[in-house]
Amino acid sequence: MTRQRTIRPVPRGEVPTTAMVMAAGLGKRMRPLTATRPKPLVEIAGKPLIDHVIERLQAAGIKRAVVNVHYLADTMEAHLAHRFAGIDIAISDERAELMETGGGLVKARGLFGDEPILVVNSDNLWVDGPVDTLKLLASRWDDAIMDALLLVVPLARAHNHGGQGDFVVAADGRITARRGRGRVAPFVYTGIQIIHPRIIADWPEGPFSTNVFWNRAIEAGRAYAQVHQGLWFDIGTPGAIPKSEAILADG
Repeated sequence: MTRQRTIRPVPRGEVPTTAMVMAAGLGKRMRPLTATRPKPLVEIAGKPLIDHVIERLQAAGIKRAVVNVHYLADTMEAHLAHRFAGIDIAISDERAELMETGGGLVKARGLFGDEPILVVNSDNLWVDGPVDTLKLLASRWDDAIMDALLLVVPLARAHNHGGQGDFVVAADGRITARRGRGRVAPFVYTGIQIIHPRIIADWPEGPFSTNVFWNRAIEAGRAYAQVHQGLWFDIGTPGAIPKSEAILADG
């Protein structure tokens, strides 16, 4: 299915005004902490995961955040209501069916307009390097050659991440996906990216992964990466919380 829209390019270096926060997952790996609360409300370093994310969006100057909800959606909506000043929170309701990451973008498509947006998973935590991470990512965005710009971190610095890496990054920043079981890729996707809405086209019915859109962009040579300069933590299991807090406490 395809939708045709007139889309204005965003100047290079301009931070998107809209973000989508992926917050609809079931949080099965985070049990038992998610038995009575959605995963984005699990606390680390004194506040819920989603609060860390939205505060970072605010600091970068983002004006609107679209948050998708499914598991314990009423609890999520109540938490977000009137909590954050200076940023408009819109809800993409997936109560009827969990759409996964790609399907979530399709479901929310009408809520974020026709300009590039920032997309952030709610189950990661990051610390800036020398400059604001989101502003650094925006400074790398080039509308003329990119449909997707992913923030990646070296596998060796991907705290709590148990995978074998996701991408290979060429000298010009273009990415290719890790191929084959048993192989290792040097970079891990952080759950943070800028995408152009034109990438959301010809999608399959029902739930599906953002990989559908990434693979097309990779094939077209329009998928790039920016390497994260600071700390990054995958907060996917209960055990990741004390490990991450200990690293943060050590500075």
